[in-house]
Amino acid sequence: MILVYAETQDGKVKKSALESVYFGSKMAALNGTSCLALMLGKADDAGRLGAYGAGEVLQVEDANLISFDALTYSKVVAKVAADKNAKVVILPDSSNGKSMLGIIGVLLKAGVVSGVNKLPEAMSDHLVVDRALFSGKAFAKCRIDSEVAVISLSGNTIKPVSEGADVAVSSISVEVPVPSTKVLATNRSVGTVPLPEAEVVVSAGRGLKDPSNWGIIEDLADVLGATTACSRPVADSGWRPHHEHVGQTGIAIRPNLYIAIGISGAIQHLAGVNSSKVIVVINKDPEAPFFKAADYGVVGDLFEVVPKLTEAIKKLKSA
Repeated sequence: MILVYAETQDGKVKKSALESVYFGSKMAALNGTSCLALMLGKADDAGRLGAYGAGEVLQVEDANLISFDALTYSKVVAKVAADKNAKVVILPDSSNGKSMLGIIGVLLKAGVVSGVNKLPEAMSDHLVVDRALFSGKAFAKCRIDSEVAVISLSGNTIKPVSEGADVAVSSISVEVPVPSTKVLATNRSVGTVPLPEAEVVVSAGRGLKDPSNWGIIEDLADVLGATTACSRPVADSGWRPHHEHVGQTGIAIRPNLYIAIGISGAIQHLAGVNSSKVIVVINKDPEAPFFKAADYGVVGDLFEVVPKLTEAIKKLKSA
């Protein structure tokens, strides 16, 4: 049995949950077992996880699960995993998933690996998984010899595909401990896909010269359905909110497409984005370090290139 913790937000299944369940279902198929999805709290669309490979969807509802508490959530996941005799527990490599990973590992006396980024081969007497090291500069194969394995899945590791039908959601009763912390308020950005989950990211740096010029970045992001990001100097200057800062000291991302505009490509920035599948760089400096990491590059004035690129994409979409 493979147990997947399916993360939710505002009563809806998150994209990371679809990825984790789909990944878990593929692992289950390789090993001749089943994939079980577990949701903590209510989600109106929980049944759709069946279409992404969950043979069963379990839901635990309790007043103590209204706000996230790592220890409380971990104890519930570990209890269900033990009751269902799960051999692998999969979490998203989100901030919540990372905070739960070690706790669940201790509770289940399991080996843990974070940031798994490739579907493993069939298990024999152990599980071998791949993960990135040194900000994506190296890769490791990690062998888990314990009876139970707990792993977290990096975002955009696998594209979830709806291959089946929705399933009924079963409510189960589990003793939920009282959280040790109390959440007084939650302030969350809305309206865009969170950076760790975004498949397309348009990012800009000091080359924009002034925050009033950010409109051309938002126009390109809108036409691509992308999430916007920025370099650290931009966030530190107050041009953009800090939750958009990507890099070694910000958010590490791995989208399918990362477009860097007016960013020189310092090593600290590259460390947070070099796991992107495709990197496009737009910069007027042909010696900008970012070009060495780019799959595609445009040497030119961003104030000329970006509006033309946006218009070209609009025409392509309309056609």
